[in-house]
Amino acid sequence: MARFGTILVATDGSDDSDAAVEAALDLAHDTNGRLLVLSVVPEGSSDEDEDETDATGDDDPPSREDDEDVVQASDLTNDVVDHAVEWGLEALPLVWEGEPADAILAAATSEGADIIVIGSSGRTGVGRMLLGSVSDDVIRRSSVPVMVVRAKDRERDD
Repeated sequence: MARFGTILVATDGSDDSDAAVEAALDLAHDTNGRLLVLSVVPEGSSDEDEDETDATGDDDPPSREDDEDVVQASDLTNDVVDHAVEWGLEALPLVWEGEPADAILAAATSEGADIIVIGSSGRTGVGRMLLGSVSDDVIRRSSVPVMVVRAKDRERDD
């Protein structure tokens, strides 16, 4: 088996991303790799951020630490990291802002990932098509191998 020293897994808490997390945990365990657990949140509204200042008069945009999306993403990634640590793995939670495919690819490059693990889809209807497009976009643009994982109990559409 190829040695994957750094494994990036993208998760959004869906069944498909949960399956990707399990596959990434198995891969990290089998290869003694470091696991990077990434969740992507939408970027904050730059128009609102530009107009606001904090109580000290700073022009810096407000922190997103208390933003509901960021809190949920942090909780999700931390839960996966806790699970990985129980398996005896080295793991790091990551929360990035932006478009999902762009953020996944940027995180993989920035963190030196040797492989990306991603679910095949995470939503239904239009959301499912969009996330499917994320997987496709990551596959097409990635400079490292991409493992795409589908939840076992999901019915096939074809």
